[in-house]
Amino acid sequence: MRGWAGWPRPWSGARPNARQAALAFGLGALAGFGHAPLYLWALTLIGLTGLIHLVAAHRTVAGWLGLLGGAGYGAVVLSWIVEPFLIEPETFGWMAPFALIFMALGLGAFWGAAARLAAALPSRNLALSFALTLTLAEHLRGHILTGFPWGMPGHVWISTPIAQFGAYVGPLGLTLALLLAAAALSSLRLRPVLGAGIAVAIGWLMGVWILSQPLPDGPGVTLRLVQPNAEQALKWDPDQARVFTDRLLDASAAPAKTGATPDLVIWPETALPYLLNYNPELPPIIAEAGQGAPVALGVQREEAGRYWNSLAVIDPSGTVTQTYDKHHLVPFGEYMPLGDLAYSVFGISAFAAQHGGGYTAGQGPQLLDFGPVIGRALPLICYEAVFPQDVNAAPERPDWLLHITNDAWFGTLSGPFQHADQARMRAIEQGLPMVRVANTGVTAVYDARGRELASLPFGTQGHLDAALPGALPATWFWRFGNWPTFVLLAGLALMVFRRHGTMKT
Repeated sequence: MRGWAGWPRPWSGARPNARQAALAFGLGALAGFGHAPLYLWALTLIGLTGLIHLVAAHRTVAGWLGLLGGAGYGAVVLSWIVEPFLIEPETFGWMAPFALIFMALGLGAFWGAAARLAAALPSRNLALSFALTLTLAEHLRGHILTGFPWGMPGHVWISTPIAQFGAYVGPLGLTLALLLAAAALSSLRLRPVLGAGIAVAIGWLMGVWILSQPLPDGPGVTLRLVQPNAEQALKWDPDQARVFTDRLLDASAAPAKTGATPDLVIWPETALPYLLNYNPELPPIIAEAGQGAPVALGVQREEAGRYWNSLAVIDPSGTVTQTYDKHHLVPFGEYMPLGDLAYSVFGISAFAAQHGGGYTAGQGPQLLDFGPVIGRALPLICYEAVFPQDVNAAPERPDWLLHITNDAWFGTLSGPFQHADQARMRAIEQGLPMVRVANTGVTAVYDARGRELASLPFGTQGHLDAALPGALPATWFWRFGNWPTFVLLAGLALMVFRRHGTMKT
């Protein structure tokens, strides 16, 4: 009997040479250009093909090559992470390069672990094994330590008709399809290469056919989306608070250009620079600006020393009728992990949410009921639109998705546009229209297949009156989540290891 010991060990202490290391990093970086703002999805396929081929050709250093490839990918896709540190560069600017290095290496660690595992498994087809383990690693990246699925490889399909298969398999399934195509191409053999090309072509044509099918009519509702374009460096300046509030009120009260009076007015995340419970005169003023329509707005909420990042609904009488508290918070950005524990054990209150040291998480997903005509919306605040599992965790299927965000933190190059793409993917997954309202943009309405129907120019002040699109029936992804992809992964793994395993009697 021959066991795994016959395989070269990826943990043997070998290191890649400088050429291999540079090539792995460069191929990973090339793969990153398929995301916004360039949308060069073919470069992602080429970069992943090259990286998988490189890993398969050097089993003993596979883990290092995977890590470096993932770091190159992360350096491109997550380059927007430096932007928040440049809001106050004199104080935080020095941290920007370290943030990018940390994020890129963090992503690379998942890719490195996937490559190392693939090299250790009893399979002669290391390219295929790596495609499977990397898909699993990308799933784990979206869940471990609250998860960070930003920039999954499968998101590059969002600019193509292939994205429509997200309604069946979600971004994880799209990632698996991309990696399987890259693994086939990496073989440099005619049959697998031809098979990958045919599969992509068929997927593309089927996506075109799906997009050609009609959508149900909308409910006849007009939404007003307000984009105040508040500069992040001045957003919380007390001298500017009235200026930004007036922008919101003026846009809400502006006459309708199309003649259709808005049925609902929506402001972005943390739009109001005041606390409602300390400024009781504000809800009636906001209601008056709404001209008879309820106003859904992003606010900060305080109670007994705790703060929440929330969405409040103010009815035409000036009463706050519904409140949703963001439940999936950004670690280190909105709260300090273990901050409350540090207070309980050591008495350190600076990082404790219960003492205002960051936001407190809400109860979980909930629906906002705007009545029988407008319907029920699932609110997503900023970061929450990145997580398909959060949308699938809604207590019931909503009629539409409402995403409010403040992406002014993340510059004007890639971050806001990648974030908007992930919101579009949620629309495709769920078969539901997505209404997205951002401080500086991207403010847009997407139909149930993720197509942009209306939007405001990025980085401008203004408002948009748009019709709420219709919804599709419940999708496979809403019903089954990632389970179809897991079943496919398991089947492929059994096939690979049964065919190529080394256990013999």
